[in-house]
Amino acid sequence: MAVPVWSVDPRTGKRREQVAVEATAGEVDAAVRAAAAALPALADRSVRSRLLRGAAGLLERSADEVVAVADAETGLGTPRLTGELARTAYQLRAFADVVDEGAFLDVIIDHADPAATPIPRPDLRRWKVPLGVVAVYAASNFPLAFSVPGGDTASALAAGCPVVVKAHPDHPATSALVADLLRQAATEAGLPADVVNLVHGFQAGIELIGHPLVAAAGFTGSIPGGRALHDAAAARPRPIPFYGELGSLNPVVVTPAAAAERAEQIGTGLAASFTLGSGQFCTKPGLVLVPDGPDGDRLAAALTSAAEQAPAGVLLDSRMRDNFLKGAAARAELPAVTVPVPAGADGDLGVRPGYLAVPAAELTADGAYDLLIEECFGPLTVLVRYGSAAERDAVLDRLPGNLTATAHLSAAEGSGSASDAGAADLLARLTALAGRVLVNGWPTGVAVAPAQHHGGPYPATTSTSTSVGATAIERWLRPVAYQDTPPALLPPELRDDNPAGLRRRVDGVLS
Repeated sequence: MAVPVWSVDPRTGKRREQVAVEATAGEVDAAVRAAAAALPALADRSVRSRLLRGAAGLLERSADEVVAVADAETGLGTPRLTGELARTAYQLRAFADVVDEGAFLDVIIDHADPAATPIPRPDLRRWKVPLGVVAVYAASNFPLAFSVPGGDTASALAAGCPVVVKAHPDHPATSALVADLLRQAATEAGLPADVVNLVHGFQAGIELIGHPLVAAAGFTGSIPGGRALHDAAAARPRPIPFYGELGSLNPVVVTPAAAAERAEQIGTGLAASFTLGSGQFCTKPGLVLVPDGPDGDRLAAALTSAAEQAPAGVLLDSRMRDNFLKGAAARAELPAVTVPVPAGADGDLGVRPGYLAVPAAELTADGAYDLLIEECFGPLTVLVRYGSAAERDAVLDRLPGNLTATAHLSAAEGSGSASDAGAADLLARLTALAGRVLVNGWPTGVAVAPAQHHGGPYPATTSTSTSVGATAIERWLRPVAYQDTPPALLPPELRDDNPAGLRRRVDGVLS
């Protein structure tokens, strides 16, 4: 039976319009097969580049409509969504640049050497080819940048892989609108529209991960949902790679010297970071280690003042709101926890930000406070007061993997002085915990740049790869080596004359 998919206004909780119906197993099969049939058309890198640039342009020209629809479904606000659309368009063009440059193909040529020891070497030429159809599971909290037109889709198309996107139920109308724009960009670039397909529905997501023609999957969402899909991908008769971003606490450590130097600035900055977007950023700082004593007290006072003044917000759906309120209440009820600013409901649908405080010793005891080292999605953070470096490190040793870890240091720590040893040790500990280590900043906001890494040890992600930045393309490629192959049968990129002018490593020399 067809199940309708509705667009819902988060400010009222009321259904707005029927957007689509949940895809049946047959419709998922048809979408994947159509995408697979379009795979050969993506072989031309110049066409892929035109597709990505065209998609960016269409998003920008449709910005007013896209932002209005997304705001009606998510309540994230026009300024936030306008910035997210600009980021999404930039990301699409950035991957077009990656495609044009061609370095991601990682071409390596070793000419035959009969005199090589211990055995003669044949002619070997290696590059990377696309995996095939990629299933993309759209995120709830970023209806553009991590959803239908987001980084997983952009990087997969750049790699030469068609995509089938499973829309998130919190923004089905936005998903349908931008999917149409991507399909239009494909046809305008001379490609089949089916290089991008969209399906709706929970069961469709299950059917998608099990489809025999799906070669890889990208996911941004919860730990339970992501782990279930990860396990399904591994349990297939032919297992496939699953690149999931699941959950992250994003710890912050404030050193005693940093607290003495700028306690109020750090407290105010923390409030701005953990309340940004109503705490719905995957890089929200959820646990902050602050020293005991007067300087730590000044930081906490500044945080209290700023958090009390932070505006209430709307979470993406009623389920997330209920989970946030229950999670905040359960954490606040732990015996040694204090609640300087209580998080709670604001009217029928909104939430108020807040924070909790707890002595570090409680987190290193018998596990009774383990709830505090689990992510609470929404505008809540936990201030952990530590009395010594050993106590601080004992807490860090208990944390799971994270997307980010942050150190707030003083000007002297890292300046070449004797205090560098302690700072270096702290950064080494944070490096073991996260994929991105920040110093004297806040983790919310992930720059789209070639050197970016948005990933981390489990449960932050299920792999060592990034979902943001140029190297995100590597997830959707596999290496192939050709041995003693006649030049006429080689891909142009592997021929000696290098007609594409690619950067290549030839006989050990990077050219």
